[in-house]
Amino acid sequence: MTADRVAIAGGRFAATIDPLGAELSSLRVDGAREILWQGDPAWWSGRAPLLFPVVGRSPDGRARWRGASFDMPPHGVARQSSFAVREARADAARFELRDDASTRRHYPFAFRLVVAYRLDADGLTMTASAENLSRDTPMPAGLGFHPGFAWPLVEGAAKTSHALIFEAPEPAPIRRIDRTGLMLRHGLPTPVRGRRLDLVDTLFTDDAIIFDRLVSRRVWFGVPGQPGLRVDFPDCPHLGVWMRPGAPYLCIEPWQGFAPEIGDDGDLARRPGSVMLPPGGALVRTLRIALDDVPGA
Repeated sequence: MTADRVAIAGGRFAATIDPLGAELSSLRVDGAREILWQGDPAWWSGRAPLLFPVVGRSPDGRARWRGASFDMPPHGVARQSSFAVREARADAARFELRDDASTRRHYPFAFRLVVAYRLDADGLTMTASAENLSRDTPMPAGLGFHPGFAWPLVEGAAKTSHALIFEAPEPAPIRRIDRTGLMLRHGLPTPVRGRRLDLVDTLFTDDAIIFDRLVSRRVWFGVPGQPGLRVDFPDCPHLGVWMRPGAPYLCIEPWQGFAPEIGDDGDLARRPGSVMLPPGGALVRTLRIALDDVPGA
C-alpha cells in the first residue's frame, strides 16, 4: 500500500503526484480540463513515469556492471518504487528515493533520487536529481521524463489537426527500436518538415520516434492557431515521441540516454547517453509544461 497522493495548485494549474514512482498522475487547467493521460490499461497504464537509472529496455532484460549481470526492468527501478514525501506545500512538493535491497537487486549502487514539483502562474516545473552516494565508486545513470498528454488536446478537434512544433528545424535522421526494444543500428528519414511534425497514428506503427541528434530543447503540442502546451527540457539532449496507434494520448519524452543498439552486451558503462557520475556527483534534469498560445514561439 502506497502513501496518499499529494495535491498542489497554483495559477491556472492543479496537479496530483503519486508517491509510487513520484509520478505525476493529474494535471488540470482552470479547475476542470484534464490534460494528462489517465492511464487506461487497455492502451497504456502509465501516466507520466520517471525513468531511472536507464531509459528504455536492456538486452535480454539484463544489464552488466564490472562483470556482474542483473535483471533490469524496462525504464529502470524508479517507476516501481515508493518515494518518501519530503515536502508538501500548497504549490510545491518534493519526493525522495534512496537505494535499498529492492533497488540493489537491479542496480547495485548507492544513490538518492529527488523529484521536485512546483506550480507557478502558468506552468509546472519538474526537477529530478540523481546523486551518487558512494565515496569511491562511479555510478552510470540515465534519466528521463515520460508524460502522456490527452490527444486530442483541444476538445472537439480531430486528432489529425494536431501538430508537434519544434524549437528549431530537425533534419537529422530519427531512430527506431525493434520488437525487443533495442535500437536499430541505422537511422531513418525524419518525418519532421522544417520545425513541424503533423501528427497521425500511423507515425507510430513502428513504435516510438526517437531523436538522438536533437537540436531543439522545446516543443509545442496542439492545434496550430489555438492555445496549446509548451514543453521545455533545457538540459535533456534526446527526445522520444510515442503512442499506441488508436489510443487517445501522445507521450512527449525528454531523455538523458536511450536504449542500446541490437547486439549490445548491456554494459551500463557504455549505455548510450548515460552519464558516469563520480562519487558525490549528481545528474539534474528539468521538465516544464506550460500553456502557450503561439506554436513554437
